[in-house]
Amino acid sequence: MTREKGGKIPQAEIGILGGTGLYEIDGIEDLDESTIDTPFGMPSDSYMIGNLEGRRVAFLTRHGRGHRILPSEINYRANIYGFKMLGVERIISVNSVGSLKEEIKPRDIVFSAQFFDRTRRKNTFFGEGIAVHIGFAHPVCPELSQLLFATGKSLGVSVHPNGTYICIEGPAFSTKAESRIYRSWDCDVIGMTSATEARLCREAEICYATMSLVTDYDVWHEEEESVSVELILENLRHNIHNAKDILRKTLTSLPGDRGGACECSRAIRDCIVTSSDLIPQATKQKLQHIIGKYIP
Repeated sequence: MTREKGGKIPQAEIGILGGTGLYEIDGIEDLDESTIDTPFGMPSDSYMIGNLEGRRVAFLTRHGRGHRILPSEINYRANIYGFKMLGVERIISVNSVGSLKEEIKPRDIVFSAQFFDRTRRKNTFFGEGIAVHIGFAHPVCPELSQLLFATGKSLGVSVHPNGTYICIEGPAFSTKAESRIYRSWDCDVIGMTSATEARLCREAEICYATMSLVTDYDVWHEEEESVSVELILENLRHNIHNAKDILRKTLTSLPGDRGGACECSRAIRDCIVTSSDLIPQATKQKLQHIIGKYIP
């Protein structure tokens, strides 16, 4: 069933934001499809909503089914706002990355805790008469990220916590000079999507954690095969099975309520600078799912 703008929007508690190769999760029951028109336009695809391990989840493929949307073309704001309209409180992101460290090998999984953003895209919901300045020193939800890491470790997967993810615009991969510079900055992995998603999730007061599937050594490694689409897809296919296992097991142990270590649910509470009476009514309406509990 598909629900368009103006119809009843189904609800879910956990969002899964997938990339290349993660188009479906085994075991989802009572599956429904929902197309949502957000105030920021259309998301990358319909949301697939169902029950997984006893939890109500909503899945979205960030590049669209068939991988037809480039990283720079993704409507990130619509994707995250659509999850917010569905009632999602936590988002688990799964993406592919290149490694910038010898010890982080292809087919490993990294749970990044920090981002270095080199993109030039729309990465905020605010403006148009409202100024909001979020704290972003710790850009992922510690509770969610730590649980995902512990789950991966318990399953015997080669996992790495507390990674630093450098986010580039793309769609081209790095030059050798760029890759070497990123290594000198002590970055661990390189990708094209997660930093933007993390920033928007913080503004939307949604917990965010990213599970990065390592596909290659970028182009800095002289002794390894050069990065190519073929290599990426081959290693990604190998690791998707591990990612799905981690997702399913994490859902079985994820607390129903967000814990005290997580401040994501109140991320903008004291960050709205503009006086309520000066915010245009159209902006209040547009952002009602984010600011509605603070500004009537």
